[in-house]
Amino acid sequence: MDTKGFVVLPGQEPVWTMWNMFPGRSAALKLLSEQTGESLMMFEETAPAGTVTDFHLHHRSDEVACVLSGEFTFKIGDQVTVGGPATCAFVPRGIAHAWKNTGVETGRALFIYTPAEAGKLLEEFRRLESLAKPIDVDEFMQLYRRYGWETVGPPPF
Repeated sequence: MDTKGFVVLPGQEPVWTMWNMFPGRSAALKLLSEQTGESLMMFEETAPAGTVTDFHLHHRSDEVACVLSGEFTFKIGDQVTVGGPATCAFVPRGIAHAWKNTGVETGRALFIYTPAEAGKLLEEFRRLESLAKPIDVDEFMQLYRRYGWETVGPPPF
């Protein structure tokens, strides 16, 4: 693939809002794996206060999280760190991690997967939603494993 540089302006594709599993929680895809030659995938998540993830890892992608607004607590391995805007976290592939919006207001964070493999899970959700195809638990778990995700415990917070 001959990957070329490009700019995505606010409101341009590939913006897609997903994850209505929690009122107010959404993700906007910013850079898709196919656009970057599989180099990376990036999305911006909006997370209401109290939003938390399971303790999980990515087998084939490193992850970077940058807090844009609000306060997030990150657990990476055994280390726990709280940070506000401009805080960045790096999670190497294979390291268990989780995060929680521990602020009192809705927060926003930018997430990047490199290489893009782990981010393909979100892209797959986008594709399935465009087909108006509901995802059952078994199919979700198959997709989770296909793109190298593994849950290793409940939310640690």
